[in-house]
Amino acid sequence: MQWHCKRFESLQADELYGILAARAAVFVLEQRCLYADIDGKDERALHVFAQAPGESGQVIIAAYARLLRPGVSYPEASLGRVLTAAAYRRTGMGRRLVAYGLDCIQTHWPRSTVRIGAQMYLQRFYESFGFVRVGEPYDEDGIPHLEMLRHA
Repeated sequence: MQWHCKRFESLQADELYGILAARAAVFVLEQRCLYADIDGKDERALHVFAQAPGESGQVIIAAYARLLRPGVSYPEASLGRVLTAAAYRRTGMGRRLVAYGLDCIQTHWPRSTVRIGAQMYLQRFYESFGFVRVGEPYDEDGIPHLEMLRHA
């Protein structure tokens, strides 16, 4: 398993392809969220991901998150597009991904507060990283979400 934290311009073509394929598989196909995934923010993001050998020997994206600096989506830094490939769920991969993502945020944007739009069923998971709920639940693509903050 290899972990990476890369700027858009540092991504190899096969890495970007794998990231976009993983995002489509989880958010569009599994969760049936019809939205414009290519939103103009990837070029300004840090991309955190784990690569692992796939079933037929190819390298796959096992976990992924997009990190945005303060001022891109919110006044705070943000962690979004968080996913774990189906084969790696319930293995602790999601926990490792969020921990690594938060470390990357602090490395690149020290002392940053982090805002997320979390799926509501993951509230306790994110609370275990120090996030606190702010505001009321809202609907995003038919899935209940809530905003959460983690202070630096």
